[in-house]
Amino acid sequence: MRYILGISAFYHDSAACILADGKIIAAAQEERFTRIKHDSSYPSNAINFVLKYSNIKLSQIYKVVFFEKPFLKFERLLETYVAFAPKGFISFSKAMPLWIKEKLFQKNLLFKKLQEHDYKFDDQNKIFFSDHHLSHAASAFFPSPYNEAVILTADGVGEWATTTVAVGKGNKLEIKKEIHYPHSLGLMYSAFTYYCGFKVNSGEYKLMGLAPYGDPKYIDKILKIIDIKDDGSFRLDQGYFNYSTGLTMTNNKFDNLFGRKPRKPDQEKIDQFHMDIAASIQKVTEDIMLKLATSIKNEFGIENLCLAGGVALNCVANGKILEKKIFKNIWVQPAAGDAGGSLGAALALWHIEEGEDRKIDRNDNMQGSYLGPYYSQTEIEDKLNKLGANFEVYKTEEIIDKTARYLSLGKAIGWFQGRMEFGPRALGSRSILGDPRSETMQKSLNLKVKFRESFRPFAPSVLREKVKDWFDIETDSPYMLMVSKINEQKKIKMTENQEKLFGIDKLNIKRSTIPAVTHVDYTARIQTVDKNTNGLYYKLLTKFNEITDCPILINTSFNVRGEPIVNSPEDAFKCFMGTDLDSLVIGNCFLEKDKQNKILKKNYKDNFELD
Repeated sequence: MRYILGISAFYHDSAACILADGKIIAAAQEERFTRIKHDSSYPSNAINFVLKYSNIKLSQIYKVVFFEKPFLKFERLLETYVAFAPKGFISFSKAMPLWIKEKLFQKNLLFKKLQEHDYKFDDQNKIFFSDHHLSHAASAFFPSPYNEAVILTADGVGEWATTTVAVGKGNKLEIKKEIHYPHSLGLMYSAFTYYCGFKVNSGEYKLMGLAPYGDPKYIDKILKIIDIKDDGSFRLDQGYFNYSTGLTMTNNKFDNLFGRKPRKPDQEKIDQFHMDIAASIQKVTEDIMLKLATSIKNEFGIENLCLAGGVALNCVANGKILEKKIFKNIWVQPAAGDAGGSLGAALALWHIEEGEDRKIDRNDNMQGSYLGPYYSQTEIEDKLNKLGANFEVYKTEEIIDKTARYLSLGKAIGWFQGRMEFGPRALGSRSILGDPRSETMQKSLNLKVKFRESFRPFAPSVLREKVKDWFDIETDSPYMLMVSKINEQKKIKMTENQEKLFGIDKLNIKRSTIPAVTHVDYTARIQTVDKNTNGLYYKLLTKFNEITDCPILINTSFNVRGEPIVNSPEDAFKCFMGTDLDSLVIGNCFLEKDKQNKILKKNYKDNFELD
């Protein structure tokens, strides 16, 4: 058995994974262990977990691979500085000490860090480096259900590439085209994220969620700073941006174009201007992705598309590509961002460098992305007892029945089962669940449980065989990475007066029979649930459907704003006691809030830096 350890680190979303003869065994992000969102540090805890889960020591690893090449990245920093000198000296002088001390000589740094796990790991020649975008492309293609596919990756920046097109067939993958830094779709979207007062590298999904409240009236101005060709390739006018040379994303010229300074999140509220900006940049992003998808379909004539890179987490754009039927099939890597780079680097090493064949699964090889830690019933009960929790233990069928009934009564429930998800989405293992039929559930969950902005939408989990009865989509969407419209027969038409409402006033209008998961533009970010991938969650949805005639649940990640998704029973209990969740179902244990010792209730939301 040959084990490969994949590592991503030192930018954001550090992670580790292990392959055993090419099969994905375990993968996790470092943030889940350290409780620091998007943790970029060396993933010591994640590596310890994947080794322990695989039941091996580091010295038994066949090869270790890092997800990008530090020397190429350093070359890009130096060349960027020379190109813009002396303008970028401040940012350059801040970056250089860390690069020279740690990042540049990363092989030596990694070797020393790895030896802390196992002093018998004594061969530095076992450490390899992948290319950043090759890692993304490999993470998208090799676990996919296709023998042949065209792969589109787009993110901020790797070494030089920001957008790439690759073709994969069997165990081969070759990058065919690249767009290089500083021209970056990911950095452009991040610039508008910054401009609207959200945190770069974590607030982009807020911009996407805000977009439907606005009108895309600033497209013409955006097209002054980005030149888009017919094939979807593009160039950014660097005169409006500051990310190459400064410590911010945009500059005064950018502010003057749009007529305002960047929003200060702690001082200024979101208003119609920010909603219109969000709508405009989202529309431009969608148009670029559609043009790219159309041109590569025409050029390569392949029916299957795979997506990865941070931009692939823009589920609205993904949904548009699906809706236009440009490709017959689309598959998106669930850990599309840098965390998934650890997996892609390992798979690239195994298939491309080692030349090993692929075993293709008709669903995919991600195992539902349930690749993280698992806790036995004995461990759960032991940990809950030590925490002073009051709980009842039930048989599995009883737990399913009780949870479904509580949900049908409008209760908000923390649901902790099986292996933790790999990637940014909770997929029914570390989830907060609610009744989608409730008119108040979205607002209640946002303000009382998640402690986040009221405009943020929630996603529906739906039984796979029932999806087309409720949404305009017939394909699998197991990773919550496709947006689709609600079926016409489930919609509630707005009145003439409601149609005239602007911005956040649209929020409280009931738009469908499942208002808690219907966004203001009648769309939803869908997760289809298959009985073969998550049997327990499937049973819960089935039971809820029996009780309510609705095969759908609200599914949002089990955390508060600014906190990583819960990992351990301790994390789950702390979040349960620090929020207005009504119940916690963890393994076969059922906890009710009003039966807990009130001394254990703590102010929870202030523990985490807001994202």
